[in-house]
Amino acid sequence: MLVYVDIDDTICTRSVVGGYRNAKPIKENIAKINKLYDEGNIIIYWTARGKTTGIDWSELTGIQLTEWGCKFNDLIMNQKPNYDLLICDKSKRIEEI
Repeated sequence: MLVYVDIDDTICTRSVVGGYRNAKPIKENIAKINKLYDEGNIIIYWTARGKTTGIDWSELTGIQLTEWGCKFNDLIMNQKPNYDLLICDKSKRIEEI
């Protein structure tokens, strides 16, 4: 399967103070995604970080994913639309994995 995974509030928490820099990994959720990777699925982390502000968070995000032990095939920045609700027949919340 080709699996797109959101980052913020899915595999990490965001801090109101310090924003992305102070994000903390949610190890249980990272383990779920790593298991999907280990089973041969293609994992693409897909984030809207910087979409509305124009700030390039690519370097920080790549470092975080590496430090948190995330297994993945690709990271896509600034192409995910900024939305409040996604309705899709193929969507799952991390709790459902």
